[in-house]
Amino acid sequence: MLHHLSDSNSILNHFVAELRDVTIQKDRMRFRRNLERIGEVAAMEISKTLLYKPEEVTTPLGIANTHLLKEIPLLATILRAGLPLHQGLLNYFDGADCAYISAYRRHHKDGSFDIHLEYISSPPIQDRILILSDPMLATGQSLVLTYKALLELGIPKHTHIVTAIASKEGLAHVQANMPENITIWAAAIDEELTSKSYIVPGLGDAGDLAFGQKV
Repeated sequence: MLHHLSDSNSILNHFVAELRDVTIQKDRMRFRRNLERIGEVAAMEISKTLLYKPEEVTTPLGIANTHLLKEIPLLATILRAGLPLHQGLLNYFDGADCAYISAYRRHHKDGSFDIHLEYISSPPIQDRILILSDPMLATGQSLVLTYKALLELGIPKHTHIVTAIASKEGLAHVQANMPENITIWAAAIDEELTSKSYIVPGLGDAGDLAFGQKV
């Protein structure tokens, strides 16, 4: 299932617009914070789909009845660009276990590239609710490879994908190569990829904008 969060107007539009704006995105702290805010919006939306159980909370004056999450999701992200979006999810699911995966594009002389995974640090995944975040879903290759690498550690009972901006091509790749029952939450969906597989209009390189250019 695909949720396009910009399909209906909300304050989320402002966060996405500021991420894209070539002037505002020069402020790295604001860029990271806008990715966090998108993660927070996604966390709230995902929380509405989870299971809850009745609980009693003792206040200074009595007992309050409420419903609390039966299970805290496991949060996973791809280093390094995914960190601010991941932090936004973690701000809401503050008791979550976290997994981190190192993945990058390894470019070749002919201009092509492949995705290289180097490092995974993860708690047990078997039968957990997994939320995997990546701010830019361009080709979808890194997301699919990361998911398959995580499967070697266990099979989640449900997987949510959270992204700030997705391309239609990337979404099609993910939907063709991951289980049908995954749920995708995209703040915005763009039409095109460049010849170097960057999303257009997109926002640029999220990792560089958040943390500086890499060598």
